[in-house]
This record gives sequence, structure tokens and C-alpha cells, in this order.
Amino acid sequence: MTIQEVTTYIDQLKKSGYNNKTVTRIQFGDVKFYQFLVRIGITSAKTKTIAKLKIPNKHFFDFLRGHLDGDGSFYSYWDPRWKSSFMFYTVFISASEKHIQWLQNKIYQLLKIKGHITTSKGDTTYHLKYAKRESVKLLKKIYYSKKVVCLSRKRLKIEKVLASIGLSL
Repeated sequence: MTIQEVTTYIDQLKKSGYNNKTVTRIQFGDVKFYQFLVRIGITSAKTKTIAKLKIPNKHFFDFLRGHLDGDGSFYSYWDPRWKSSFMFYTVFISASEKHIQWLQNKIYQLLKIKGHITTSKGDTTYHLKYAKRESVKLLKKIYYSKKVVCLSRKRLKIEKVLASIGLSL
């Protein structure tokens, strides 16, 4: 699929069922592209059913960067329990426990960092969290070049936090 073909799908507008605002909708009608997505593990109604994806190791951190941009977060704070204790976390979120477990195992396989899994109130989403040292190791792999495609506001936030403690990507 070419960039021009993708762009034609993006130009569709739709009313949101949530807040009635006009939103951009992306709809793919290419059967071969749909079959490719199913082959790698992405199905319709994937929110709770997605599990393992077949992503080659050489592309995994590019995928992970997209996951962080779309369904992840990075946050930092001063921990009031200890004087001068600055904390920060890189977090991946999914409604599928199997997907979060797969992510944790795949990241461990490639980087030997474990992170930890928590759930939201009501167990509706699962959060795979990496703190400080593990987070830095992971972020350096996700942002392996200044030229990678990413959500710039999220990358700038991460760079600013790391710079405040004398680190960089």
C-alpha cells in the first residue's frame, strides 16, 4: 500500500459516538493488507483479545515506539517518601492481559529487563511499567536515532525529564 493510498483513507470525517465531535477516520479496504494484519495477530475487536504479535526482532522496537505513542505513557514525580527521590516510569497499556504478558516476555528476551505488571481499578486495563534504570535502557532502544518517526511531544517530554537528571537518549 502506498502513502497516497493511505492518505485517501485518512481524509474521511465522521461524527464521534462518544462526544459528537467531528473526527478523522482511517478505514482500510485493501483485502491483502487486512490479511497481513490478521497474519501478524491483529484482529477486529482486538482490544481485549490481542495477544502475541509476529513482529521480527529487527522491527520490534519500532513497533514498541508506536505502542508507546498510542497506548503508553511516560510520567515522573518526586517521591515524598524519600528526600531527593525522583521517580520516572515508561508504561505500556492494554485491555488484554495476554498482550501485556507477551510484551513483557519479548522485552525481557531482547533486553533482559523485567518491568512489572499492574492493573487499573476494576481490572479493565493492564499496565506494563518500567522504572528508572530499566526505563532508560528501554527508551534508548525505542529512540535509537533522532530521525525515528514518533510522537514528538512524548519524546520531548522524555528527553526533558532525562536531561533534568543528567541523562540523554
